[in-house]
Amino acid sequence: MASARKTDQARVEGDELFDVDVPAAVVCAQCGDADCPGCFQEQTRSGVVAVVAWERPGAGAFTRLWLTARAATVDAERFFDALPDGPLAPALRFALICELMASSAMAALLFVPLALLAPGWCKQLLLGDNPLAARIVAIGVPGLAALLVAAHVAHGWALDVGARRAGARGATNRALRFGLYSAGWDLVVGPLGAFLLAGKEGARAASSLLGLGIGLPGRSARAFLRGCYGLEGASAGPAMRASYVAAAAATAVGAVAVIVAIVVVLLG
Repeated sequence: MASARKTDQARVEGDELFDVDVPAAVVCAQCGDADCPGCFQEQTRSGVVAVVAWERPGAGAFTRLWLTARAATVDAERFFDALPDGPLAPALRFALICELMASSAMAALLFVPLALLAPGWCKQLLLGDNPLAARIVAIGVPGLAALLVAAHVAHGWALDVGARRAGARGATNRALRFGLYSAGWDLVVGPLGAFLLAGKEGARAASSLLGLGIGLPGRSARAFLRGCYGLEGASAGPAMRASYVAAAAATAVGAVAVIVAIVVVLLG
């Protein structure tokens, strides 16, 4: 009898637990923290949510920017395979900031050797009566950033066009988000990214970027085609070819535009 009473009491307590209203919690799939701004490996389908760190509030803008750029580069296949649909505005802001930072770092890297070899000439270019270098940088850096963003957007758009031709259902908005978030490659693989990675994770992690950049666009695009359109292997071929052609065309047109703008500045 005592055993039966204990069994009945446990059953009643269990029923009471199910009757309690417990609010659903959305937590990070990687660390389990509801306030997490987005872990490096959060962009997976293994947990509760798969969210781009840049689009989550709660952390500083630079932290979210770096987490997203790093995930899109170091863990590119998992990131782009699970990239969700969403608004374009935050993705565009991410791409523009990444490319402006990457272009500025590249300009600074090119200027340092010149400053060491010809300091007087560089001083005249920067601080003279007609600071030519400053004018070129003012046009060249934003122009290069815009060119790179356009090339990434063309890459994503062409993936969608190619996927449609292969018989997949279109997902233009998501493909454009792929292109915009792939701008994170240029930040991480560039000199600024190497410096930041070395400071955060050591010189060995920074040196790994040399090999990581090889084939990165192709690996990322194949993962995105698999996750978004269900295309793999030979079926992904048309989309891959279309993306390469579009990215090359956008880069060529943009490069001509930037060169023309710099020439106008020099002649002006």
